[in-house]
Amino acid sequence: MSRLRVDDFDYALPPEAIAQVPTEARDGARLLALDRRSSRPSEPAVEHLVFRELAKLLQPGDLLVVNDTRVLAARLSAVRPGGGEAEILLLRPIDGPDHWEALVRPSRRIRIGERLGLRAGFTVEVGDRLDTGTRAVRFDRDAYLVMAEAGETPLPPYIRDRSVPAERYQTVYARPAGSAAAPTAGLHFTPELLNSLAAAGVGQASVTLHVGLDTFRPLEGEFVDQHRIHREWYEIPSVTASLLADTRRLGGRIVAVGTTTARVLETAARDDVATGWSDLYITPPHAFTAVDALITNFHLPKSSLLLLVTAFVQAGMRGTTALGARDTLLAAYRAALAEGYRFFSFGDAMFIG
Repeated sequence: MSRLRVDDFDYALPPEAIAQVPTEARDGARLLALDRRSSRPSEPAVEHLVFRELAKLLQPGDLLVVNDTRVLAARLSAVRPGGGEAEILLLRPIDGPDHWEALVRPSRRIRIGERLGLRAGFTVEVGDRLDTGTRAVRFDRDAYLVMAEAGETPLPPYIRDRSVPAERYQTVYARPAGSAAAPTAGLHFTPELLNSLAAAGVGQASVTLHVGLDTFRPLEGEFVDQHRIHREWYEIPSVTASLLADTRRLGGRIVAVGTTTARVLETAARDDVATGWSDLYITPPHAFTAVDALITNFHLPKSSLLLLVTAFVQAGMRGTTALGARDTLLAAYRAALAEGYRFFSFGDAMFIG
């Protein structure tokens, strides 16, 4: 089997198609439904809906599984001793609440041991360079307190409009704080929509995966298999594990809300571990054993998320190659662009069944 090239997963996207703000109503986003089993390479079977019509694509007995992580106010503006500007994006604690792994800019110009000034009188010391290209940083107090006083929500770099309230970059069911980015497929849900789906017999469960560095990193190398995903912490509560088992036993579908949820479920199925670190890098071909349908946004060219979605499309198309599945997915993307869909974090959604 020939190796897949990173360039095989590029596509043209007009800048105006990148959503800068969310829809006024969360569930007012567009929803493109892609039927994998009825699609052929370059000929996607699609239907155009609004997200609040999601019930049309679900059945009683299905289980909707969401990622309930909450985004940290992890972006910190800083000032260097000589007066230059710097920025810190906190990723995860290393060995205590004051010692973290972070992206630091400009990292190459900041020496080990340099202390940066933050808002509200806080300081942070920039430490060692880590294997992942990140830095260790140490605060003079609990970093969660610093974020509460001096942090900002770390919107993706392609979102230039900073006027959006921070809560619109959180899901309505967000609980444990720990992510550097939102699980954006879940941004479209409202309490009213979730209640109506429950009344229609659609089960609901949550997992946690704290989204980390790879959300900000493009694929590395010429070939897809040269990229490596960094570990992200996940947990599947016992009540969710029971609901997953019951859904399987009764013949319902497990519907993953977002690629992060899909990674949690597939990691747990592979490792048979309910809590731990996921380094699962899903590329085509991949035999999905824990996910039957996927709700996801439209993803960046040449990204690990686009690869995951391609793998999911291929898994539902009998006898189709990875590039054939890519052709189907990107044809669906072109159909979305032709209909005026909006892309990326604040954009519209897909249902892939």
